Amino acid sequence: MSELTLEQAQGLLLERIKEIKETERIPLWDAIGRVTAEDIFAKHDQPPFPRSPLDGYAVRSGDIKGASKGSPARLTVIDEADAGHVSKTKVVAGTAVRIMTGAPIPEGADCIVGQEDTDYGEDTVEVYEKISAYENYCFAGEDYKAGTKIIDKGMKLGAVEIGILASLGLREAYVLRKPRAAVLTTGDELVLPGEELKPGKIYDSNLYTVVTRLTALGAEVVRKGRTGDSKEEAAAWIRDAGKEADIIITTGGVSVGKKDIMHDVLKLLNCERIFWKIAVKPGMPTLCAQYEGKLLICLSGNPFGAAVNLELLVRPILSKLMGRKDLELKRIRAVTQSAFPKRSGVTRYVRAFYEDGSVRIPKGSNASGILSSMCGCNCLIEIPAGTPELKKGEEVWIILI
Repeated sequence: MSELTLEQAQGLLLERIKEIKETERIPLWDAIGRVTAEDIFAKHDQPPFPRSPLDGYAVRSGDIKGASKGSPARLTVIDEADAGHVSKTKVVAGTAVRIMTGAPIPEGADCIVGQEDTDYGEDTVEVYEKISAYENYCFAGEDYKAGTKIIDKGMKLGAVEIGILASLGLREAYVLRKPRAAVLTTGDELVLPGEELKPGKIYDSNLYTVVTRLTALGAEVVRKGRTGDSKEEAAAWIRDAGKEADIIITTGGVSVGKKDIMHDVLKLLNCERIFWKIAVKPGMPTLCAQYEGKLLICLSGNPFGAAVNLELLVRPILSKLMGRKDLELKRIRAVTQSAFPKRSGVTRYVRAFYEDGSVRIPKGSNASGILSSMCGCNCLIEIPAGTPELKKGEEVWIILI
């Protein structure tokens, strides 16, 4: 069987999952990046009262008609209104109330004179500028009215949305639960940072790359670990992880060498194999299966290969699980400022940096085992199968990451 296209592979995986419907209430402090599970309506006007947008004096516009520097209007200051306090004094003809930004506008006043247009008087004040009715005046409900829908169900909560929820008096957000992911890296050669680097060993970068990227994309990593090249050990780990995770991701062991254990692991777990190999570079030998209703995505052990298919395959899965369209892969056109001399027999993805319509390939190796040259990259250049070489100045498709 020939390798699947990326689109075919994505389709096979996406058709096997459904959007998460389970919900939970969490403190607003913890709600950043979460997806709302309900429409949210305002229970009161915001602001709940007319308020002053500046420091100055609350007056009647009729009392300061024609006021100017040469012919000021003189008013008696009868009270002071501070933010958080309501003045019970009514503004009548010839009077003013000193008022601070955010304070409720007292009854009778229909505009606010900025203090810079006055003599800053305490007992009486001279006004040097005429102000029209309801100028410098924030009405009750200026931001939103009671009963207005403020937040749509399915919206991702950012800092602004959380601030709005707080302005509604809410302390908690009703959200969809996060997708639960488990991450396993395999290989006798791997040691964790902090452990002694003995001859023949390398530090495990994949575990950190995959776990932190999943977290950044909104998943909850409920289990993470590393095993050697033991199919029994890997199968036992996956069996336990499947009890709580929605999706299980592994790296390594997916090719055809003696130590490529994941094919046997699938047999031990009695998994339904979905596919092996995708017509893309890097990460062609990706292996995907279903284990007790959970997707098992086995990525290449090569760091860049794992990182690429984490974006191309796993990210769309998370998008569907969470109902987050902002996680869908975004493809745009750009003009490359770099050449890529290799022929591409299958669709190839090259790390790159995009800015203002242009894209450039960083210096250094683009090999699938190299991660360092991906530092600072924010996109992947998509080079179609059959392209002899990519030339500087060509227009290309890129995927933002």
